[in-house]
Amino acid sequence: MIRTESGQITASSTFLLLALVILTGLGSFFIAKAPLSISLLIITVFILIVVSFLSAEAALYLLVTAMLLSPEFIMGELLGKGTGGRGVTIRFDDILLVVIGLGWFARTAIKKELGLFLKTPLNTPIAFYIAVCVVSTLIGYAMGRLNLKTGLFYVVKYFEFFIIYFMAVNHLRDKEQIKRFIMAMLIVCMVICVIAMLQIPAGGRVTAPFEGEVGEPNTLGGYLVLMLSITLGLLVTSDSTKLKTFLGILVVLIIIPLLATLSRSSWAATVPMLLVLIYFSKRKLVIVIPVVIIVLIAPLIMPKAVKDRALFTVTQRKELGQIEIGGVRLDTSASARISSWKSVLAKDFIKYPVLGYGVTGYSFLDAQYPKVLIETGILGFSAFLFLLFSIYKNALSAYQNSSDPFFSGISLGYLAGFVAMIVHSIGTNIFVIVRIMEPFWFLTAIIIMIPTIEAEELKTKVDSIAVKPIQKIR
Repeated sequence: MIRTESGQITASSTFLLLALVILTGLGSFFIAKAPLSISLLIITVFILIVVSFLSAEAALYLLVTAMLLSPEFIMGELLGKGTGGRGVTIRFDDILLVVIGLGWFARTAIKKELGLFLKTPLNTPIAFYIAVCVVSTLIGYAMGRLNLKTGLFYVVKYFEFFIIYFMAVNHLRDKEQIKRFIMAMLIVCMVICVIAMLQIPAGGRVTAPFEGEVGEPNTLGGYLVLMLSITLGLLVTSDSTKLKTFLGILVVLIIIPLLATLSRSSWAATVPMLLVLIYFSKRKLVIVIPVVIIVLIAPLIMPKAVKDRALFTVTQRKELGQIEIGGVRLDTSASARISSWKSVLAKDFIKYPVLGYGVTGYSFLDAQYPKVLIETGILGFSAFLFLLFSIYKNALSAYQNSSDPFFSGISLGYLAGFVAMIVHSIGTNIFVIVRIMEPFWFLTAIIIMIPTIEAEELKTKVDSIAVKPIQKIR
């Protein structure tokens, strides 16, 4: 029998023990019959569940590492107009997230004081958005506009991001812990940059590791912009020479592969990111002076491939499907995005304006805002904007009210990165890209928890100061 610290036997504890016994028995039988590779996978998953149960922090470190450094597998093909003809992509961190989630659920079953979903300012907008996605997808299926399996698969993928958020907020406890997580994310970013730079001599656009035969340079570009903003935020607020040196090196390492992605939307996103950093930073010259120098010398040192890519928007030779704006002919990629906006807003949106076509019920769009609007209608778009506004409001509040340089740096960097993601989303589906959203939502959890952690640390300080005079009197 299992007893809690108070000595009481709980139904959840007993159920968990029985479940483990049954699973162990079944697992042993299956392992004895299964091929060696499958057996090793089962054993690995079981070990990860145990690790997740024993130490939530260790599990989160595994997740942080796997966000950009895990392989992906294409399993079959998805049916649906909104998939872009893509296969079912399962990545190792998807499996890891499920495994960690099982460990998390097991911990909360025994230690009920942990809670399953900590109450945060984002709970309501997240719940609202997911609910609209589910309802619109079910209605889209009922009306024959989408494949139910495909639609729900994508909705579950969206929910996966929020699981990362809730798992993180439930386990973030103090400043030192956050420091360790941020350092782990920066080290992973450094590894990603080195791997990306090794691709440069081969020519072509660089991508994140383990992306299969056809990589996504825009995905790597978006991730690098987000991490660059965090790095710069810490750089302009830190007083540690050692940390500044590390961050300065990382900035250089990020910029090189960011340019090599040849991702114009990522380059464009760095502009508002830098403007936000300059506007809110108390040390504006630390950013302004290097930016001015880089702008002045860029035409002299920039690789030809980068210059050609930047100008390609308006210099592509005449092809079918190009759009002219003010006498300037745009390339086919930019023209396609503008055409998709036009089709959604002027023609197709009005057919199902309230709840949209359902997730994956409309043809593939590589632009976040028309995608949300056409798939989930006015309700879904409103929920999405409500979520974005809530994130911005809390990030701004965390930065403005923080007295700790480290927390100020993270908040400032996150705020700038968030604005960059919003701009990036004009021409890319940033908020549904796994390799960007996993670190984004982990960082969001940190930002949301900063006020709580700072308040608790201040309370601890005040209590310790109040106790000292009493001890002296005694």
